[in-house]
Amino acid sequence: MKKTISIFSMALLAAATTLLPSCSNFLEEDPKGQLTEDEVYATKTDILNNGVLAIYNYIGGNTDSQGLQGTGRGVFDFNSVTTDETIVPVRASDWYDGGFWTTLFTHTWNPGTQSMKETWIYLYQVVMLANKYIEKIDDMPEAATDPDLKAYRAELRAIRAMYHFYIMDLFGNVPIMTSTKVKTTDIVQSKRSEVFQFCFNELQETLPLLLKDRSNMLGKNYGRMTKPVALFVLAKLALNAEVYCNDDWTKEPAKKGSEIMLNINGKEKNAWEACIYFCDSLSSFNYALERDFSNNFSVTNENSMENIFTIPMDPVRYSNWNIYLVRSRHCNHGAALGGYSENGMSATIELLKAFGYDTEQQDPRFVKTFYAGYVKENGQQVYLDDGVTPLIYYPWDVALDITGTEHEKTAGARYHKYAPDPTANADGRACNNDIVLFRYADVLLMRAEASVRNGESGYDDLNRVRNRVELDPVECTLENILKERYIELAWEGWRRNDMVRFGIFTKAYTDHPQSDIDKSGAANVFPIPNDMMVMHPNWKQNPGY
Repeated sequence: MKKTISIFSMALLAAATTLLPSCSNFLEEDPKGQLTEDEVYATKTDILNNGVLAIYNYIGGNTDSQGLQGTGRGVFDFNSVTTDETIVPVRASDWYDGGFWTTLFTHTWNPGTQSMKETWIYLYQVVMLANKYIEKIDDMPEAATDPDLKAYRAELRAIRAMYHFYIMDLFGNVPIMTSTKVKTTDIVQSKRSEVFQFCFNELQETLPLLLKDRSNMLGKNYGRMTKPVALFVLAKLALNAEVYCNDDWTKEPAKKGSEIMLNINGKEKNAWEACIYFCDSLSSFNYALERDFSNNFSVTNENSMENIFTIPMDPVRYSNWNIYLVRSRHCNHGAALGGYSENGMSATIELLKAFGYDTEQQDPRFVKTFYAGYVKENGQQVYLDDGVTPLIYYPWDVALDITGTEHEKTAGARYHKYAPDPTANADGRACNNDIVLFRYADVLLMRAEASVRNGESGYDDLNRVRNRVELDPVECTLENILKERYIELAWEGWRRNDMVRFGIFTKAYTDHPQSDIDKSGAANVFPIPNDMMVMHPNWKQNPGY
């Protein structure tokens, strides 16, 4: 008799409760519906193919709120459109969408915001799938002794910890889920500091068993949670420890980073020292800055020496999308590239100023990151519908609502970081450029920042990043590091994280009023979705909501 598959999952994780993940994209066939669950997970090869590798299908996505990047209304948008780097203007009948994008930019969301709930569900879905596969391993007689099974189990634990990191960063005081056998009524909300410690401990404990390979390069371990990936998340945890160890972010942190002691291999280090340690450990894997900044985002960026963790992209093999180029460019621009575009998100006024746009001091990375002015592709001018008027982007004319303005359809600098792929499918969404999640330039800037916060010099690390684009060295101050992160990592999904750590996420800027919720500091973390609170009456809503 065929066994029913069931995952006792997080509230509203209906999608996961009946989900038998298909064989990984690393395989050619899908035995779903042909084999019993016991047969699907009968051997350690089955565990690898139908469990460990299968979970990587969920790192990316092609539906709203799915994937860590590449789709809309999910992790990327909550970390970018809520900040001073990305704006989605209302252009007459385009991009109002019930006020969603304006709500994100002005920090006027609430616990009923639908996409927040869907993002919550997605993140916990992956956590619960990791738990399911871990339990399948634990059910095997040789689980405690077989080195391969122990390594698979460690890999799944590390993925689970990384997803808890994203959940904690977004939502604060959240449940730690390590089992599929917990009843919904028994799920307990944890303090943010406890989730932080869980992530930190899990990644350290699993580190010795993780693969040492580079995850970003083609091969049998392409796209997997390897040791360098875990080290990057550990460095990010340590850098933000002052934030994550504060369970009420409407108040000043209870402890400074220099006072937060973390155990690393039996030795106590403060948070800044810990960050430096993990960044140093990453350096031993021979990562290096690419000579050309753009190589990290090229159509063949799986050859990058700088990228650490990416979402593998291939229009034939994978179903992942990257919608950001499509979502940003003018429709005629997309057509000139043989695809489709939605004429949406643009760079903010603040980001233009940071790049020194339209000045003699314009940062050389601007033209590698954005389209501005006359739009040309393959040396040919792109035109508007009349075939005569050149398409020109007007970066300074962007605002939250530009309906009826002269450049209603053409205001704003548009996304250009990823190279257009002429072989892309799905109107340009399914391309070959792997989506960059973690890269070595971030490691250097994290180490520079941790060094300065610890009373040391981060001069060499900061200026290695600047030297790559032939910029003069600058003094290594926290202000200069933050500005460098703003420019170097623009639209890579880290701006909200940086702004919260520097205490500026709730500050007012162009078209972003300082709302009441911002003034309290509550907006540093998103609210627990309403439906979760209804299903768990003993939980407490995040401070300020």
